[in-house]
Amino acid sequence: MNSEPLPPHPPLGRYYPDGGASGDEHRAFVIDLFDRTAPHYNWIQGVMSFGAGLRYRRDALERAGLAPGMRVLDIAVGTGLTARAALEVTGGSSSVIGLDASAGMLHVARSVGIPLVRALAEHLPVATDSVDFLTMGYALRHVDDLKATFREYHRVLRPGGRLMVLELTRPTGSRWRDALARVYLQQLVPLVAQLGPGGSEARKLMEYCWDTVEGCVPPSAVLEALRGAGFGGIEARNRWIFSEYLAMAT
Repeated sequence: MNSEPLPPHPPLGRYYPDGGASGDEHRAFVIDLFDRTAPHYNWIQGVMSFGAGLRYRRDALERAGLAPGMRVLDIAVGTGLTARAALEVTGGSSSVIGLDASAGMLHVARSVGIPLVRALAEHLPVATDSVDFLTMGYALRHVDDLKATFREYHRVLRPGGRLMVLELTRPTGSRWRDALARVYLQQLVPLVAQLGPGGSEARKLMEYCWDTVEGCVPPSAVLEALRGAGFGGIEARNRWIFSEYLAMAT
């Protein structure tokens, strides 16, 4: 088995001081960016999703099999949008824990009223076989190593536990769909984000978002990394730029 790390995208030189990026430099940049934009993140997400972000997350969780009573771990909890959706789906009957590397995001997420932990996706301070349902919303592009991340996800999920990863994916096979995604994510969303309370920092976040989408490994590589980590029942669903990766711990 190939044990080489699998970054989700190549180093994006223009965002780093020396034009390159070690793992530490990349991680520090991403955490700092989300720390600075955390107070405005919900506004940015609302603009980006036309106000439908919470509903989409709720529907995706239901499609993935989230049920009342499950113990849920929400990786990259951010401001708590997916965690809120999980609580809605289960009627508050499930135990939901949020984890994020950004202290700024965790500060905003306190309003959700769930336990919060600051940690990296590749190094989860969670017991083995202790989680029924693990979710990650639009943050897979920000980890250092997909293989290490999925190995940790498999470790903490109990046998039969479910994984759902929501992500943005560049469309393939259609020139006009790719062009539309580029106009939307690369031009329109950063411009509108700058007009909001986050100003230039919000624009930088959304420009970085597009660059990570454009440079991200293809869905086939994500699926292969899931298989390599020991997952079964693997499936990818795509709706324009919105992808759902589903898997089950075996």
